[in-house]
Amino acid sequence: MSVKAVVFDVGNVLYGWDPDSFLVRQIADDEARLRFIEEADLYAWHETLDGGRPYAEAAAELSEKLPEYAAVIAAWSDRFGETISGPVPGVHEIVAELDEKHVPLFGITNFSADFWPPFRAQEEAFFSRFRDIVVSGEVKLLKPDAAIYYLALDRFRLRPDEALFVDDRQINIAGAELIGMKGHLFTDAVGLRARLVAEGLLPA
Repeated sequence: MSVKAVVFDVGNVLYGWDPDSFLVRQIADDEARLRFIEEADLYAWHETLDGGRPYAEAAAELSEKLPEYAAVIAAWSDRFGETISGPVPGVHEIVAELDEKHVPLFGITNFSADFWPPFRAQEEAFFSRFRDIVVSGEVKLLKPDAAIYYLALDRFRLRPDEALFVDDRQINIAGAELIGMKGHLFTDAVGLRARLVAEGLLPA
């Protein structure tokens, strides 16, 4: 069965995600910033948001534990858009070409249910090209859990072998391939375009 649809990750595939540069602006001192990241176990904490935990609940707990960082924890929500560094070079053009050729476009993203709506609304002109996007925080499942891929395929009405999944993390590609999807490990737009040409979705 040939691929007929493309399923994109969002972070570092469609849009850059650069929380480190955001944190530098919040805590300029390197030692203090690294101490905050370590004491908060920041990225594991953020993953709980992607998994569906409400930000207000998670932030209250973390702020109680680390009251000296309450302002930074609040900024993680209030200014989350600043962690997103903009469109990944060349990829939005590829998405537009696929859409113009009527290739069905979908998404599976690990993203907080609190943070996703304002980001999506800001970028609606772009995301309107997508037929559906499964957001981990909304469905309370995280990549690379097989359950999120099965749920997505059911919503997208696709068989696994009909979908090419594009992600920047090998662990997520492996999860998708494990259930029968085709996978492309994203590094740049050039490599992605070559894969889409090989799959017959874009012209050579």
